[in-house]
Amino acid sequence: MITTPEEYITEVTEEVQQCLSDKGCQPILFIGSGLSKRLFKGPSWVELLERLASGCPEIKKELAYYRQQSDDNLIDIGETFADCYMEWAWGTGKRKFPKELFESPDKQIFVKHIVCELFKKITPDALTGIRNRALQREIRLLQSIRPHAVITTNYDSLLEIIFPEYEPVIGQRILRTSYSSVGEIYKVHGCVSEPQSIVLTRKDYDEFLRKKKYLSAKLLTYFAEHPLLFIGYSAEDPNIKTILADIDEILAAEDELVSNIFLLSWDKEFDTRTTFPKEKVIHVEENRTIRIKNIVANSFEWVFDAFASDGELEQVSPKVLRTILARTYEMVRHDLPRKIVEVDYTQLERVTEGKGELPKLYGIATLDNPSTTNAYYPYTISQVGEQLGFPGWHGARKLLDTISSEKGVDITESDNQYHIKVKTGRGDKSATHNKYSDAAVSLLEKVKDGKEYKLMV
Repeated sequence: MITTPEEYITEVTEEVQQCLSDKGCQPILFIGSGLSKRLFKGPSWVELLERLASGCPEIKKELAYYRQQSDDNLIDIGETFADCYMEWAWGTGKRKFPKELFESPDKQIFVKHIVCELFKKITPDALTGIRNRALQREIRLLQSIRPHAVITTNYDSLLEIIFPEYEPVIGQRILRTSYSSVGEIYKVHGCVSEPQSIVLTRKDYDEFLRKKKYLSAKLLTYFAEHPLLFIGYSAEDPNIKTILADIDEILAAEDELVSNIFLLSWDKEFDTRTTFPKEKVIHVEENRTIRIKNIVANSFEWVFDAFASDGELEQVSPKVLRTILARTYEMVRHDLPRKIVEVDYTQLERVTEGKGELPKLYGIATLDNPSTTNAYYPYTISQVGEQLGFPGWHGARKLLDTISSEKGVDITESDNQYHIKVKTGRGDKSATHNKYSDAAVSLLEKVKDGKEYKLMV
């Protein structure tokens, strides 16, 4: 029986890593307003409504009145406030709103504009704006997870700053993305960059719920195949319940634990705990519940570290992966059936027969250890020149130019069997170096001797 925080951390870390191993893929992060509150004191939903109430003279009473009036239905309060902001915009507050908003057919655009401006004002422009060192460490570890995708109900742009190579997909556009997408931030409740997209009022939520089944169907693959970590949500958050309500029966039988979904909760008493609840029961609808794994912590560092990817994946750009996947999907779905591209069936057969052939097809070297790159590409351009009998690099460069002129291909513009660009250093101190393989030396030797040669890139 676990009785100390240290034992708990060890056990949870082992469970998380076992889940990652069993699923064999990167986790999905589902991020709520709690993370924004933690990192830059972003408002909760109630706090946002309080700010809206204090900022509009047409809202005559404090928020508590509207909570009583609506039976504490925050969505309906959003609808009421939208009407108040429209009245203010068309009256004494006209100068406070951009002229183009008055041409919009959406009467709720005024309150959405104010909400977006509020978040833009308080959200850091860069991670350097978060000065707390402990939070900086947490962010670095969060980045090290390298998630397959991020799903959020937040409006702010914090996640785009934390994951700069991930592509934001906003609102209803999520429904039109490929099921196989990777490296994306799904902003299911809209984004400050598009005020009309944010889900804030009764009208917005009714529209969201109407299309929720399509969103749930799209997310089902993620929930079923990937580890999933909820960050910044409470177990009673309606956003969690809304998403899980449609898919709980598919994820697990009644009363069965869904072992790949983790809910991370802040617990300031963590260090003094002697018992640690490992599961959380969420009531998704009347008479329906779902059991998921529960993680409590007063520092998220060890949790994010448990979910972190291995070192090799850190070198892979989500942007590059997303582009490769999108192009492959397009080719299989459209180009091949329409015969837009020529097919080398012999090469395709090799791909199906050998596990290591697919990376070669993409121009990716499969290396058990990144350090062995030097074994595949041991030469600098000067060393290639020396191998060919030249006193320096100029002779080799001229031969590369000859290939470019004759074949229309500069082999130094991409990573291939002849050449690779190796990046060293970080940030402003980073640099790239061209390295060449034995295949490159053999190729250039044929060019030098005037022999026929075939370029394989």
